[in-house]
Amino acid sequence: MKSFSEQIKEKPWKGWILFIGTVLFVFMLGLLASLIIERRSEAVFAYAPQNNFEGIESDNSKWGKNFPREYESYLETLDTSFRSKHNGSQTIDELQDNPRLVVLWAGYAFSKDYKQGRGHYYAIDDIYNTLRTGAPNDSVKSPMPSTCWTCKSPDVPRMMQKLSKDSANGIAEFYTGNWERWGKEVVNPIGCADCHDAKTMQLTITRPALIEAFERQGKDITKATHQEMRSLVCAQCHVEYYFDKHKHKDANYLTFPWDKGMTVEAAEAYYDSISFSDWTHSLSKTPMIKAQHPDYETFLLGTHAKRGVSCADCHMPYKSQGGVKFTDHHIQSPLNNVANSCQVCHREDAKMLMTDVYERQDKIKENVTILEDLLVKAHVEAKYAWDKGATEEQMKEILQDIRHAQWRWDYSVAAHGASFHASVEISRIVASGINLAHEARLKLSKLHGKMGIDETIAMPDISTKEKAQAYVGLNMDKLRSDKNEFLQKTVPQWKAKN
Repeated sequence: MKSFSEQIKEKPWKGWILFIGTVLFVFMLGLLASLIIERRSEAVFAYAPQNNFEGIESDNSKWGKNFPREYESYLETLDTSFRSKHNGSQTIDELQDNPRLVVLWAGYAFSKDYKQGRGHYYAIDDIYNTLRTGAPNDSVKSPMPSTCWTCKSPDVPRMMQKLSKDSANGIAEFYTGNWERWGKEVVNPIGCADCHDAKTMQLTITRPALIEAFERQGKDITKATHQEMRSLVCAQCHVEYYFDKHKHKDANYLTFPWDKGMTVEAAEAYYDSISFSDWTHSLSKTPMIKAQHPDYETFLLGTHAKRGVSCADCHMPYKSQGGVKFTDHHIQSPLNNVANSCQVCHREDAKMLMTDVYERQDKIKENVTILEDLLVKAHVEAKYAWDKGATEEQMKEILQDIRHAQWRWDYSVAAHGASFHASVEISRIVASGINLAHEARLKLSKLHGKMGIDETIAMPDISTKEKAQAYVGLNMDKLRSDKNEFLQKTVPQWKAKN
């Protein structure tokens, strides 16, 4: 057999193949080594702290020096261009789109102003700008309590920690007074310290109300798994809540109504047992409950939660950049990021997945509209009965039905994405609300008959937001004027602090 050198002499092209192959192998080996070194360097840059925090650091930009990728993606919440078929990140005047809401919330601040929420970055801006926060001056203070700041900023846990050093109960101290009390302190929008421990970077609960609610149920939240925490940090704020005025003197103590359970009926039973109401309806005189945003409660009743999917899996999916995998902090609708959210598990194309979502939402919205119409009529008809001399005893059961029917409506629409998260449960809740609203109107009809009222009750023209607000007695020109004056005095100071 000929030696390898003899074969090369006879066929010199084999030598060139060997030479080129060796060069390519060495080049690829060098490239691999370079990539490994680069990735190690990136890992050091991404996770070696550039800042050593003491206590709760509420300045999100300082966290960005330690975690630039996460911070850069968080800044994308500034983008308000996305709008799906139902909501999104754009500013939407809900009262303009649906004037019935003005009548449903008559006598409450939401009838003045209610807009679709934008991204987390705008949390402070939006609470200043909304007409709901009032316009305090020398003689009139804002009706909004300090507690309204609780879910708007990482400055809140910072202040609670600070106040706890000088007060027997720093939490209750923070909940005391009107919202402008902490306006000079609460300047950073929702961000890093709301969910992360600055020393360990582990997910952590920074709002006492969630911990307290689970404690009353006999549950220890410190034993939650990491996957559970990827929803619980959202549940600090995306829940139904109320202000307990009796727990601590002078404080509007933030409380979750979970003592009897976490369903719509359980919360209703809890509120009824303590005779709680957020306001008295200015037309029907019904003691009302205003649902906030029971996102976590409704999410738990859906198929995704039952399969172990967390809020972050869909609203903050993982992404890769420069070979590094991290959580995308552009918290947004999954419909604006179908590839990284939905299609990680679902193999259907994006258009089909979005169509499925919209079909669920559309079908529920049909019944929601029916319920809204019934409630508007019930409030107007109840007002008519009062005007004609109805007694409190005659109206008691009617008002209870209106209260429970509207509670179910509000619980369904206030929960972000509930018609998708738990479409079967929301359909059930809306259907029961329709039944209660019918009951209220039937009882009103019978009462009108007993009172000798046989004329048809004319419904008001609420075809626009302006007409509806005029009907419920709002002087919007005065409200806007007062608000603008307040913003001119207050916002420059806040901007300077920020």
